[in-house]
Amino acid sequence: MDFTLDPPRGVGPLHLGMTGDEARAALATLGPLAATRLGELALNRPGHLRFSVGFGATRLVDAVELYRPEHSDTVNYRGVDVFGLPALQVVELLRVHTTLVAEDDGFVAPDLLLSLWRPFAADDDPAEEQGYYFQSVLLARPGYYDGPAEAAARLAAGGAPGF
Repeated sequence: MDFTLDPPRGVGPLHLGMTGDEARAALATLGPLAATRLGELALNRPGHLRFSVGFGATRLVDAVELYRPEHSDTVNYRGVDVFGLPALQVVELLRVHTTLVAEDDGFVAPDLLLSLWRPFAADDDPAEEQGYYFQSVLLARPGYYDGPAEAAARLAAGGAPGF
């Protein structure tokens, strides 16, 4: 299957701001749900894309994380296959559309609330897939990364309080 990241709306049938029941029903269209320790929703299709859905304080979907499939499924943003291309090539192509900030083992696009992660950087070795390719992408709602000061400033400026 092909999935398109659509910040700040969502990905595939999952939309930020959905209720738990809506998210559960959306994920169920893709396969059987998996139990998790932290109460979020998860879908693990062996060999395919894995999904994890997190909830904010109001119990609405505030983040969706996708994990690199072994085969068949693709995830793209503006035509860039975020798991199928080498990490540095993904960064180069995405920088045409947005600002990317380097973090420990990944990159964040703060304007999109999109985060790309890999367990370590081994950019020069294609045989080392876990570092050569991104292993997960997180799409979040506005305010997801805010601390108390940022949340207060967002509210003071008339922005949405988040979910």
